[in-house]
Amino acid sequence: MSFRNTIGKYLNNHAETSEKHWDKPLQTHYYKTTKDKGMSTLENFFNNAQKYEIHSISKAHGEISVNVKKGKKAFIVATVIMVRPYQTAIDFSVTTESVLPFDFGYSSKLIQQLYEQINKELTLIRVQNT
Repeated sequence: MSFRNTIGKYLNNHAETSEKHWDKPLQTHYYKTTKDKGMSTLENFFNNAQKYEIHSISKAHGEISVNVKKGKKAFIVATVIMVRPYQTAIDFSVTTESVLPFDFGYSSKLIQQLYEQINKELTLIRVQNT
């Protein structure tokens, strides 16, 4: 992790997960589930939490878009991809809506909180590159 990446994490209003992300908590998480069960778990989680409001669901593309309506406003896109039978990847992309062009790491923290909640519901197989 370089100094530039660390500073960029806090002086940006967008964060997303990927397989080879330099920040380990923002690497793709793989779960022992199917795409449909992963989608329904995310849908139930976002519906039951008052902080979130589902904007749209595309089961064909495996995407759920969500607005954060309490606290700092943000827009989340959750992507569910079945890699192999009972091995499903879940990725997040978060953009914070603010007057400033940066969110002091809020987007990254929100992704970490989402993964913590999903880990309670689904069986985590691995985080990429671990």
